[in-house]
Amino acid sequence: MQFTNFDAAAFLRDYWQKRPLLIRNPWQSWRNPLSPDELAGLACEDHVESRLITQSSDDWNAEHGPLPETRFGELDKSPWTLLVQAVDQHVADVAALIEPFRFIPNWRIDDVMVSYASDGGGVGPHFDHYDVFLVQGLGQRRWQIGGMCNDQTPLRSHEDLLLLAEFEALDEWILNPGDMLYIPPGIAHNGVAVGPDCMTYSIGFRSPSRKELIGSWCDDLLPQMTDDDRYCDPDLVTQANPGEIPAKAIDRLHAMVTEKLTDRKEFAKWFGEYSSTPRYPETDWRPEEPIEADHLRELLTADHPLIRNPASRFSFVREEQGKLMLFVDGECFPCAGETAEMAEMVCAQDAFVIDPEWRQSDEVVALIAELYNRGSLSFDWG
Repeated sequence: MQFTNFDAAAFLRDYWQKRPLLIRNPWQSWRNPLSPDELAGLACEDHVESRLITQSSDDWNAEHGPLPETRFGELDKSPWTLLVQAVDQHVADVAALIEPFRFIPNWRIDDVMVSYASDGGGVGPHFDHYDVFLVQGLGQRRWQIGGMCNDQTPLRSHEDLLLLAEFEALDEWILNPGDMLYIPPGIAHNGVAVGPDCMTYSIGFRSPSRKELIGSWCDDLLPQMTDDDRYCDPDLVTQANPGEIPAKAIDRLHAMVTEKLTDRKEFAKWFGEYSSTPRYPETDWRPEEPIEADHLRELLTADHPLIRNPASRFSFVREEQGKLMLFVDGECFPCAGETAEMAEMVCAQDAFVIDPEWRQSDEVVALIAELYNRGSLSFDWG
């Protein structure tokens, strides 16, 4: 699927992380990529994260999946909503929804959550810490937009849902199939299904917090350190007051901490691995039989196209001329020359044919074989 009459540069300039935007059916031809029954089937599977939100008066109850198949037949006429995370990792047509949003870097894209709601169903007024595009798939949903929120905004007392204690709608729209609403981080919003068979696709974007970055970066650094690397002061002299921690000592102690934290190259490598780590690593995408380099070269010579696994994350960090670090599913692959050129193409395209010159490179073939055997790439036998 692709957009028509959508100016990505103008959107990033005027709306991205600034203000909400309603976009009426920007698609060349909108087609709902998933049926309600298929969504319900995913919610019953062990390896899929899902929640069922039911409403009673002004209260919400959350049940975590996997859900028994019989659960949907037990629902009464009270409003309810089914939420299924990372559907793009399981349904290729849903993964295709991400492609028009590639004007935003790969590492920022999180997943596509899909919701189905009965008449009046919703998850209550809330706000998110990340950017989200809400695409109406089936039916109608009324979206109300409120003001800016933060971690000090009062919330209701609820074990599973972060619901706003107070919500005042400043704007309101009804979305029809194909319509799209962009909501920046921190903006309060509330979506309610209007009529039956309401499906919404939420394309969310990662936005790591400073706390998350520092904590995870330090967790990664600690195993690399030893107890032998200690503070020392061979130039110690007597001081007027033994209770003072002198500036010289503070400088040395501070340097012991910051020298590791300010290593930009190591941070870039860590962040590439960190940001490309699969959200659900327990799923094994490896092929039943690993491929050998000679067989792979034969398939590449026959122009069989390769495709990225929708569940895999690809990104790279450019280094000096002709070199880069390719990150795929939490692993770093240093690349240079033709291998670096191939890595850039793999990050830019979800389906591709390997250039004839690259097929002669043992390094290129070895990298493709490694990614194939990890389940990150596969052949499109279409």
